Amino acid sequence: MKYEHGEDTAPRLVAKGRGELAEKIIEIAKANGVPVREDKQLVELLSSLELYQEIPQELYKAVAEILAFIYALNRKVSDSGKEV
Repeated sequence: MKYEHGEDTAPRLVAKGRGELAEKIIEIAKANGVPVREDKQLVELLSSLELYQEIPQELYKAVAEILAFIYALNRKVSDSGKEV
């Protein structure tokens, strides 16, 4: 997912895949410092969306949990003195 504050009204699905493609997406994300969290139920819900589609309102709670996870990670990194 990607969210550009001020540009998007909701986060957008920017990558998805199954099997080897999913593994490659995760590998690229980790190599670029993107936090990765496994959530099989959310994956099933998001897999029905088209690429670059905004996340529908009924998934906002799940997305909010992911964003809270990412913000908490960023806070930990920031508090440890590392670059964010």
